[in-house]
Amino acid sequence: MFFILAKILGFFSMPSNVLMSLGVIGVVLTATRRARAGRRIAVTALILLGVAGWSPFGNAIILPLEERFPPWDESRGAPAGIISLGGALDTVVSPVRGEVALNEAAERMTAIAELARRFPNARIVFSGGSGRIIYDGISEASLAARLFASFGIAKERIALEDKSRDTDENGRFTKELVQPKPGERWLLVTSAQHMPRAVGCFRQAGFEVEAYPVAWRTRPRGRATFGGALSGGLNTLDLATHEWIGLIVYRLTGKTGALLPAP
Repeated sequence: MFFILAKILGFFSMPSNVLMSLGVIGVVLTATRRARAGRRIAVTALILLGVAGWSPFGNAIILPLEERFPPWDESRGAPAGIISLGGALDTVVSPVRGEVALNEAAERMTAIAELARRFPNARIVFSGGSGRIIYDGISEASLAARLFASFGIAKERIALEDKSRDTDENGRFTKELVQPKPGERWLLVTSAQHMPRAVGCFRQAGFEVEAYPVAWRTRPRGRATFGGALSGGLNTLDLATHEWIGLIVYRLTGKTGALLPAP
């Protein structure tokens, strides 16, 4: 129930969806007795869409998430295992196109190729089932197996967790799968803005991991990005809003032990 509710509320909490819905309402109202109010609403929605997409606001609120965990320091030596979270594999396009399709979070997967080469004794784990409300039988884990094979990673090194639907389940189900031993060091690979929530969930599950953030969307602090495509700015804002709301909800429901987990 939590998963379905989160998906529905997540859709309607994205700024781009909210503003577009507001604009549509305004346009509809122009054909009624409230035409004046409708025009005001439509113009306001248009202005806010422009501000959201062309200003650095999206970058400003995603930056604290991306900088929460620094790049991984390998000075402590090789890890026992490497965990990649789902979210980068397209389960809609892949089966109909006959190939593994990646989205803008592709670095979650491509980083594994390099890490597997650098640490040949490390176990490789993928955690991700299907994040769709209506499950059609295609899991991200099945696609990950094909992709890892194309990287030349031996099958016996790979473990697949294919039941999780969200970050909380990533943490709990992955721990059940790998049964980490005391003293073992495990890397967690996911997008930089998603890392605080991911680490928080793994910690709450009793699985201590070391952050290996990838897929940054911002430049370092103090170097704000202005302009660019409207769609790009809105996408960044939607992504940041999704993560901040996720952090709040996960904290309130006890799925993480801190509002903004830190190293």
